[in-house]
Amino acid sequence: MEKKQSGTGNATGPATKEVSFLNRIDLSSPDIHQSVSLLKQACLDCGFFYVINHGMSEELMEEVFEQNKKFFELPLSEKMKVLRNEKHRGYTPLFDELLDPDNQVHDYKEGYYIGVEVPEDDPKAEKPFYGPNVWPSDDILPGWRHTMEKYYPEALEVARAIVRIIALALDLEADFFDKPEILGQPLVLLRLLKYPGQISDPSNGLYGAGAHTDYGLITLLATDDVYGLQICKDKDAQPRVWEFIAPLKGAFIVNLGDMLERWSNCLFKSTLHRVLGNGQERYSIAYFVEPSYDCLVECLPTCKSEKNPPKFPPVIYGDYLGQRYKDTHIDLNVYNKLQS
Repeated sequence: MEKKQSGTGNATGPATKEVSFLNRIDLSSPDIHQSVSLLKQACLDCGFFYVINHGMSEELMEEVFEQNKKFFELPLSEKMKVLRNEKHRGYTPLFDELLDPDNQVHDYKEGYYIGVEVPEDDPKAEKPFYGPNVWPSDDILPGWRHTMEKYYPEALEVARAIVRIIALALDLEADFFDKPEILGQPLVLLRLLKYPGQISDPSNGLYGAGAHTDYGLITLLATDDVYGLQICKDKDAQPRVWEFIAPLKGAFIVNLGDMLERWSNCLFKSTLHRVLGNGQERYSIAYFVEPSYDCLVECLPTCKSEKNPPKFPPVIYGDYLGQRYKDTHIDLNVYNKLQS
């Protein structure tokens, strides 16, 4: 992973901050061995990499960003009509999330969750994280739902291609994670994000998003050209060293989640990251690729031995995810009281 010092910076980039440029995984490349090698190097080094030539059209990505911006430009009263529900669908206002309670006040960002669309009368809708989505009115945002519903499955196909390369990097069959109990019915969450023009102040606990790891298998992040995302490769270092990740137009920034760290027995790390505001509005689109709700996550056979036994006990993914969301999001009863 390359690093450089940016000098005076530019309109969207940081000045005198260390910037990391990640390995690029080209999904159009016929050289699968090179792709596996580059990806494995990135996973061992920092758990982040770019994915380019992924097959999703530039027009669709631009349309999603345009619709993303349109939603967050709505009056707060309109956005609150689609407030996040108990299934984690809908709008999350400023300060809804607290990712790093020891070091921050609250996340200074707005968001919107879109998940697996399951009708209310489907038995699966009884499970947490499954159910119908919450959509803004077509009268208010015409075409908004159509754009998101087009993006959602296309991003999943990109994710499946990436995960197959990850499987090969772990000495597994390419289709290992395609099993029904893993990505057969994945708990994929699309989250639209807006970071208002706030300047973060770490000394006072003010962040766009506090330091955290992602919970699932991998995350695909599309971002505008405004800097803000930082990673810390060694979370145990004191003091922690934070490096900016440079935006790359048309690419996905991909990072590994907690479940992949567990599956790989810490060979591949779920890397700590955060977002700092620099006074400019910043928009991004996070696509969290999670295993199926009932998936049992335990150490892979290729990642353990007598000298390297499993470092984590097996866990049901839905239980893990539910607890993480409970720990980091405001209780919905708080909003109910405010609105009553």
